[in-house]
Amino acid sequence: MRSGIARKITTGDHWMNGSRGRDPRPQRRPPAAGRTTAMHRQRQNGAGNAHQNYERYLALAREAMSNGDRIEAENFYQHAEHYFRVMRDRTN
Repeated sequence: MRSGIARKITTGDHWMNGSRGRDPRPQRRPPAAGRTTAMHRQRQNGAGNAHQNYERYLALAREAMSNGDRIEAENFYQHAEHYFRVMRDRTN
């Protein structure tokens, strides 16, 4: 009975048996032509000083929140907090 269970488990997991060597996880595609996401715009802007980055991430967080993406907004708020701390540490 045990060998039947093991065989059932391994044959049910097609990604484990090396079928065509493909990764079972979906791949992220770039946005369609003419459409950019907030994160893509942020990457294109490059680096700035701490205050500019703080303002940029706050704006991206607000935009993500207005689009209903709380996870992305939280990510941007955490980045903004980092730059807020950098600014605070530089003034002390």
